[in-house]
Amino acid sequence: MKPTQPVKPNSNITALLEAMSKTGFQGRKLGESLGVWTRMVRDPDCTIFMGLSGAMIPAGMQNVLIELVRHRYVDVIVSTGANIFHDTCEHLGVRHYLGHHHADDTALFKEGIDRIYDVFAYEEEFRSVDAEIARFADEIAPFNGSSRAFIRRLGEWLRERRPQGQSLVATCAEYDVPIFIPALGDSSIGIGLVMARRRGVDVNIDQLADTDEITRMVEEAKKTGVIYIGGGVPKNFIQQTQVIASIHEQDLGGHAYAIQYTTDAPHWGGLSGCTFEEAISWGKEAPESPRVQCFCDATIALPIVASGLIGSGVERARRPSQSPQ
Repeated sequence: MKPTQPVKPNSNITALLEAMSKTGFQGRKLGESLGVWTRMVRDPDCTIFMGLSGAMIPAGMQNVLIELVRHRYVDVIVSTGANIFHDTCEHLGVRHYLGHHHADDTALFKEGIDRIYDVFAYEEEFRSVDAEIARFADEIAPFNGSSRAFIRRLGEWLRERRPQGQSLVATCAEYDVPIFIPALGDSSIGIGLVMARRRGVDVNIDQLADTDEITRMVEEAKKTGVIYIGGGVPKNFIQQTQVIASIHEQDLGGHAYAIQYTTDAPHWGGLSGCTFEEAISWGKEAPESPRVQCFCDATIALPIVASGLIGSGVERARRPSQSPQ
């Protein structure tokens, strides 16, 4: 029995999180997640996969994610299409605005304003980005490949098109961090590509290639660590790589490290709240893996833990391997 240690206020975020790991409840889980993420970073054999769901870019998490890539605290990202669309918007100068969740949505509709909880945006500006994505597809046509290959080219195009812009997509292209969007059609990126296709542009996103490519990355890694921001499709897409590998006679033993920040509860049966212990029964997590789930809004958890990682000065144990071109 080890006694809890009451936490004291501390301007040093790293020290604060380390102290929180000796307290209780979700504060303790938040502190423990810093320790598990640090172990991933220090493990020279570990490839780190991040699942990104929820409206993280509209909610202001763009710079946090960019810094995680720049510090090489993640190697591969699997995202919803919406996050990457909103990220592209920001790069092109289309902003998101402070709004309010108690708004008259009928009045907002009449003014052409979209609401994402307490964040506002202009629908016409979003549609202009849809059109930009359609034009980009026209430039690279004919295209037939994975979402990873498509988003890599989008990141390179954004860097050339607007060098003064900033985005997660462009940063990942620069730092050779692949981004997969396994449900790309379920986003405004998909809308833009439909616009292009209806004009006769030859563009096809091969989502089965996505599944094969990311599974091969897992198969080739000595160890894998997973970090889930929310759950949804990105979480399952990464989790199922262990099952696919085992079907192809490569029993990898499950992910070696696991972290999740979610507001979903396990007892409703959805994957977003599913515990890592349940995932062990599927062979998705290693039984002995250091793992922690923090039931907390990711817009609270992510900036704090990222600040703790960067503040600690921990450096990646190796240069991540290059992604497929």
